[in-house]
This record gives sequence, structure tokens and C-alpha cells, in this order.
Amino acid sequence: MPIRKTVLTRIKAPAARVSRDAIVELLDKTLRTSEIPDSSVNGLQVEGAAEVTRVGFAVDASLAAYKLAAEKGCQMVIVHHGIIWDGIKSVTGVIHKHIEFLIKNNISLYASHLPLDMHPTLGNNALIAKALGLKNIQPFGVYKGSHIGFEGDLTKPETIKSMSDKVKKAFNGPTSALPFGPQKIRRAAVVSGRGTAALPEAIEKKIGLFITGEPIHENHHAALEGNINIIYGGHYHTEIPGVRAVGEFLNKKFGIDSVFLDIPTLV
Repeated sequence: MPIRKTVLTRIKAPAARVSRDAIVELLDKTLRTSEIPDSSVNGLQVEGAAEVTRVGFAVDASLAAYKLAAEKGCQMVIVHHGIIWDGIKSVTGVIHKHIEFLIKNNISLYASHLPLDMHPTLGNNALIAKALGLKNIQPFGVYKGSHIGFEGDLTKPETIKSMSDKVKKAFNGPTSALPFGPQKIRRAAVVSGRGTAALPEAIEKKIGLFITGEPIHENHHAALEGNINIIYGGHYHTEIPGVRAVGEFLNKKFGIDSVFLDIPTLV
């Protein structure tokens, strides 16, 4: 008589259920949402389901991100770039479409702009500095009265080519460079996204390399005359690290499912 094999069925643990308000309270406290001046209205922008089992994370608030979140069963979307800037002026056009979709699908929208850029552990710039191995890290890039970036020493002198390769590997996206500074780079500064407003500060401090996301035309002559190298890693790609880190943070705190909603832009 053949021996019956016992088949063990693995029972999947139910997803953690967390209140929306608990998530908002933790993020507001951790990111110091109310303390940091910003044109973005940071925090909970659209209120959805009271209980959350899965959170989606994206760089930009967009209909594409919301639709993907709905497909993946998310009750909340956390983004770097939200939909409310300098307050609500009208609920029409594209903004109406965003809010309408979120409310119909019972999805909350939470945004964190400058608070997420500047956070010392979860922030875009701290994570970029860490990924590039910067040492002796100091605050850098004053904007609206706060430092949002970081500067630090390289572990060894690098060339613009070697640093471009490191940035490309770290962000997994296209890069471009202005090779107008010293051939041997010993110190670098980082401000993600559209961080070019900090270029004069980098020139004044004689920093060998300035890393940001989005290029602008005026940088060419400013960098050439200021004797500085610049690497652009892409606005989108340099602001992925923060939202991913927030996802991991919430997963550790609450055991809640998180999913990265990858909606790349051309910038």
C-alpha cells in the first residue's frame, strides 16, 4: 500500500491593519511636517479609508499612480510631490480629476516635500550621500531658511567619470555632467530634484562636485566660471530613495504591506 504524503499548506498571515490616522501621526512626527516651511501643503492632502492594509509609494501624485495603487489594493498613497501647493485655489480641471478618483476609490493621499528631502535618515539627500559613500557629512543647501542637502568628503579622490558612473549605478537612470571643475574631486554636495538654487553655495565653498537632479540652462556658464563639476541624476530618479525609505520605515513600525509605484518621468 503506497504511503500517503502529507501535504503541508502554508497559511498566509493576514495583512496588518493600521488606522490611517496612526500612519499620518507617525509620519507627521517623524518628518517634522508642521515645523518646516514649504510651498507644498505637506501631510494628509486627501482623506480616504480609515483602515489601511497596504500603502503605495510614488515620487509624484498622478492619475497613473492612483490607478496602479487601486489595482494593487492600496488604501493610501504617499508621495514626494503632492497636489496641493500654497493652499487650494479651486477644485477644477486636473485637480478635480485627482480628488474625484481618490475619493471614489477611498484612497488617502499623503505628501512630504521638503521634510522628506532634508530628513537625516529617511531623506533623499541623506540617502544619496550615504549611497555615494560621503564622509564627514554636514548640512548644505539653504532653502526657505533650512538646509535641505548635505555635503561631505569622498573616501578617495575621484574623477567626474568615476563619480558619474557611481551616480548612474546608485539611481539606475540616465545621467549628464558639466565637467568644469577640478580633475581630482575630494568633496561633493547633494541636493536632489530641482536643487540648482544651491549651486552658488557650492561654488562659494569651493566644493569640487555638485550633484542634483534637474539641469537648467544657466548652470553651464555658472559652473564653467565657478570652476565646479556638476552631475545631474534626473529629478525623478534622485527622489526615489526617500519614498522607498518611508515604505520600509512603515513596514518595520506597523508590519504593513508597501509597494513602490514606479511611474518614471522624462526629467
